[in-house]
Amino acid sequence: MARLFGTDGVRGIANEELTPLLAMQIGQAGAYVLTMEMEHSMEEEHSMEVGRTREAGHKPTIMVGCDTRISGDMLANALMAGACSVGANCVYVGVLPTPAVAYLTKKYKMNAGVVISASHNPVEFNGIKFFDGNGYKLPDMLEDKIESLIRGDVGGGGVLRKDNVSEGGIASIGGNALRGIKFPTGSDVGRITYDMEAREAYVEHAIQTVPVDLKGMKIVVDCAEGASHYTSVAALKRLGGNVVPIHNSPDGTNINAGCGSTHMEELQAKVIQEKARIGLAFDGDADRLLAVDESGRIVDGDQIMAIVGNYIKSQGKLKKDTIVATVMSNLGFFLMGKRNGLTIEQTKVGDRYVLERMREIGASLGGEQSGHIIFLEESTTGDGLLSALHLLQVMADTGRSLAELAQVMEVLPQALVNARVSNDKKDKYMEYPEIAEAIRGLEEKFAGEGRVLIRPSGTEPLVRVMIEGKDQQVLKKDAEDLAHLIQTVLQ
Repeated sequence: MARLFGTDGVRGIANEELTPLLAMQIGQAGAYVLTMEMEHSMEEEHSMEVGRTREAGHKPTIMVGCDTRISGDMLANALMAGACSVGANCVYVGVLPTPAVAYLTKKYKMNAGVVISASHNPVEFNGIKFFDGNGYKLPDMLEDKIESLIRGDVGGGGVLRKDNVSEGGIASIGGNALRGIKFPTGSDVGRITYDMEAREAYVEHAIQTVPVDLKGMKIVVDCAEGASHYTSVAALKRLGGNVVPIHNSPDGTNINAGCGSTHMEELQAKVIQEKARIGLAFDGDADRLLAVDESGRIVDGDQIMAIVGNYIKSQGKLKKDTIVATVMSNLGFFLMGKRNGLTIEQTKVGDRYVLERMREIGASLGGEQSGHIIFLEESTTGDGLLSALHLLQVMADTGRSLAELAQVMEVLPQALVNARVSNDKKDKYMEYPEIAEAIRGLEEKFAGEGRVLIRPSGTEPLVRVMIEGKDQQVLKKDAEDLAHLIQTVLQ
């Protein structure tokens, strides 16, 4: 039985797997569970802000935003209808980056935040992810409570049958789901209000947090036809940047289409054509950033963390001289850390796990090679705009080019190939002898000179094959061969 929540919320093909009905049920269950958590917190800590809100007789309030996908309004309205049906109020802020919703949820003392987005995925996908009242993604325990309520496990309700689980891993819910919820009537029903100017508060937050002087700096910005099409351009211009925006005309259907952080070719060419100092690439919901130097070379999340981390360390502001990264980070990143007196902590893949480790050890910087970078003293989630401003700040303060700064670490060759597989088999690849034997053979081949990492995607029906070593051609062939085998066996 597939889990409804993946590593980054609920995700699937909109109107096929992630239906309005399911969105409404997620809104009902999410609002109900978060309300129960709020009441529990009130009982334990009467001094908490949420406790005072409840004592004043106010309804719990949820902020809802989305990226630019055509399905966003459909799912957002369904989710808000569900939340209102259990007595919660909603504030709809429209198109905003994921980190903006997280920040504004805390700023305006909301009880929770929700983002309707599938991040870097194509337009046919969409997703739903929750934030608590402090702007943090929900822990697994709370997601499990929401999921149990939808499945009918709470209150002795219905059962999610195996034959109702789709290939994408999203379920059709039985008729007894949500049985444990009491639905209010009359004046106890929630209402929806709209605040389309909330984006300005986020832009101001970004430029006040990192007030870098960008006067005279030419910057090409690829907005991925996504949620950053206004906020990133506005922030950079207000700081004095000479901004050349591309892919900032979303029409609901073109998000991430041949652009953004997953398709860098046009940005690379545009930087060279414009003779710009830097190119910045966001993804659809703007929680990640990749960059391009003045010669058109890509600077990934590992390199950005290395550049900014060493700069912050030189100022004595990097907590514990530590950066939290994932097992997917390039081997060169870990070697860079040793040379520069940095401690590099490793977690499994997923920015939520990076964040958990950062909070556990008190680190202030962490992230992923893919460009999710968290500045924990400034944001509770990956924030592409803040990452861009920090990188630009290093360039402005040192007077060095991005190409020069990127030399802080050597990027060792990697080959990453995706195998498209059946969603219900992606976590079981080691149960197939031919796959397990092929992986062991490669691990022996690259022992001491590289590494092999196999990882099921948390959001898509994919198994990712990554091999790292010295010879790019050898790596690529071996990765392609293994991915082909996995795809053949697990289809």
